Amino acid sequence: MDKNEFSVVVASEAHAGYAEQICDEMAESAKARGTGIARRSPEYVANKMIEGKAVIALHKDGTWAGFCYIETWSHGQFVANSGLIVNPQFRKCGLAKAIKHCIFELSREKYPDAKIFGLTTGLAVMKINSELGYEPVTYSELTQDENFWRGCQSCVNYDILTAKNRKNCLCTAMLYDPVEKEKEKEERQRLLQQEMNKSSRKTSLFERIEEKLRGSAKVFFTFVLLIPKFLHL
Repeated sequence: MDKNEFSVVVASEAHAGYAEQICDEMAESAKARGTGIARRSPEYVANKMIEGKAVIALHKDGTWAGFCYIETWSHGQFVANSGLIVNPQFRKCGLAKAIKHCIFELSREKYPDAKIFGLTTGLAVMKINSELGYEPVTYSELTQDENFWRGCQSCVNYDILTAKNRKNCLCTAMLYDPVEKEKEKEERQRLLQQEMNKSSRKTSLFERIEEKLRGSAKVFFTFVLLIPKFLHL
């Protein structure tokens, strides 16, 4: 199936009717993987659509194909792109990547200063996160908002999380820190400018040497031209 058969858009109130189907598939998918996710009601998911804090993928025939939504924690200091799901009949089409990229850009637009994080056991999601600039981190670098961690109670691995005092679990924690990314960008620009300055200095040196050589050559040829005159004196 061609990914051009799908549209990936910011969800709105017009898509709220898909909420129940999406929630059902989230639950079924978690059960099939043997892992858990923080359960969300159709009302919660529909509200995310109404607020413009979700992304939905639709097939050209109108069938929902994928979904993901934004949650904020610690008074907006942290953002999570949660509930990523692709309709089973449309998997292996590159939709997960397209949705993740879209929800990431939406998160950056709405919360430019927030750290974006995720907890996942999926290698495919980890790969996409890495492409977006996420870095693996310890759980201590994530939000400490109790409301977030209470959401893990519906996960089948919650006992593992609590037994380890919330320091780690089976999920890998990944974080995109805009402040660190800006520092990295500035450092790259500084190094690039440094290399350009070195190159400029080298060019300038070569030009000076070349100018001296041209001057020396001019003197030499002038001398050569004057030799006959000296011989006839």
